[in-house]
Amino acid sequence: MLFGRTSRLVGASVAAVALLGLTACTAGASAPVSPSPGADRGLTSVPGLDQAALDVMNQPAYANGQWAVSVQDLATGEQIVSLNADTFYEPGSIVKTYSIGAAWQQFGPDSTVTTPVKSTGQVVNGTLNGDLVLVGKGDLTMGGRTKADGTVDFTNLDHNDANGIPGATLTPEDPLTGLNELAQQVKASGINAVSGDVIVDDRLWDPAQLVGQPVTPIIINQNVIDITITPGAEGRPSTSAMSPVVAPWTIDDRVTTVAAGGDTAVTVTSPDEKTIVLTGTIAADAGPILKVYEFDDPATFARTAYIEALARAGVTVAADPTAKNPDAALPDKASVDALPSVAELTSLPLLQEATYTMKISYNRGAQTLICRLAAVAGSTTCADGLKQASEIWSKAGLDTSQAVLIDGSGLSGNRITANNQVQLQSIMAKRSDADLWRSTMPGLGVDGSLTTVQAGSPAAGKVIGKTGTLASVDPFNGNRYFLPTKALGGYIETKGGRHFAFTIMANSSVFTDVAGVFAANDDVGKVAASIQQAY
Repeated sequence: MLFGRTSRLVGASVAAVALLGLTACTAGASAPVSPSPGADRGLTSVPGLDQAALDVMNQPAYANGQWAVSVQDLATGEQIVSLNADTFYEPGSIVKTYSIGAAWQQFGPDSTVTTPVKSTGQVVNGTLNGDLVLVGKGDLTMGGRTKADGTVDFTNLDHNDANGIPGATLTPEDPLTGLNELAQQVKASGINAVSGDVIVDDRLWDPAQLVGQPVTPIIINQNVIDITITPGAEGRPSTSAMSPVVAPWTIDDRVTTVAAGGDTAVTVTSPDEKTIVLTGTIAADAGPILKVYEFDDPATFARTAYIEALARAGVTVAADPTAKNPDAALPDKASVDALPSVAELTSLPLLQEATYTMKISYNRGAQTLICRLAAVAGSTTCADGLKQASEIWSKAGLDTSQAVLIDGSGLSGNRITANNQVQLQSIMAKRSDADLWRSTMPGLGVDGSLTTVQAGSPAAGKVIGKTGTLASVDPFNGNRYFLPTKALGGYIETKGGRHFAFTIMANSSVFTDVAGVFAANDDVGKVAASIQQAY
């Protein structure tokens, strides 16, 4: 990810999500400041911040907005900086620390989920006279992101953001690894043929969406098809490759190669949920670019992909492999639970799922954890997972009244105070697994959504935190970019060896072009780096 993630450009607008961003603050006294309305338009003195930080915060892009900063010494509880720290601000994907942190406390970083394949009927002479049922349990990667050492793989600009942010790349793992493993287990169980059907049971929670995208208990390749598009000679068509290759999906590539330096703008659509249509242009010198197609019906895709995996393992299935998932044929959930398992896939530990979700700011991943919280509480309504998260945090000592959360990912409409995020990070810092928690978040100038932010700064690697960005286009003013928020919350190991929890949020900034969105990332990073160096 270039500098941040989870920001998705849709047509002429940037949909709410989480990009990157750090901020830089510096030393000084620790008395809180309570500026009058509009005072951020010319901050002359903020106890705890040096002039370098104020210069960043006083730039014209932030003139009509406000900054909120809270910094606290973890060892002593001393408030180092307090600027608008008890005022509600939009946090963007900082919200993921609330959803993932609740799941962390509920399940533990070593916890896993098990995805079973159940069988109905009896096996006679190698033929299952019944159905195979693949039961979705909310495994975020299904074996498709697991490195040889058992940790999760990710790229700093993840494929989930490929349609919105240029430069997304893929990891080398086979996204169908988990399905292949489940298929091989079915074969090893003595089943060579299935006379019935293969059905995906995705009823762990009721149908849910996040910005029009399904949040489901079955997740294969993050429920997208990856498409790598390579330019041809000028004036000629591009070439394209699809991953994973699953029937009946095909590509209709209508992209034209234009002169080197020309516009690269590719749109991905599908008129029939079978054909992926690529339109637009790609510059001759653009190199391969990545786009994705997002499924409306992940269960049907998973069913077809699993039937194909069974075939690779030597198990034949009588049913039509490309038919719609026949979920209406499923027994009730209790009956499915009671069926014998012929295969099981264990997920990566929550530590690795949290790392993937936090480093790249994976929106649907964070929301899936909220759904899993609801499910463990006996609810099929994902929104009930937020109630569970609130109870978990309240029990841990967080003042939940200082956060207004409507989802687990950080879309528009959430609000927190800077102090509340600092309190959250302080609570997590007291846990015995605090170091593991810290390891899930991007590092300034190191990885994930902070890879390029202040990479050459002495503060690189000494500031870690969750980024947050909400962005949209302002067509009223020539398509300039409006950022409801650019934020960062986490930890600082200072130059002098102190350990701080911090939050920095810049709300309502405006930039003339998309480059400003990335500049805002670095501005937040400059403020954070300033604080790191000052103490």
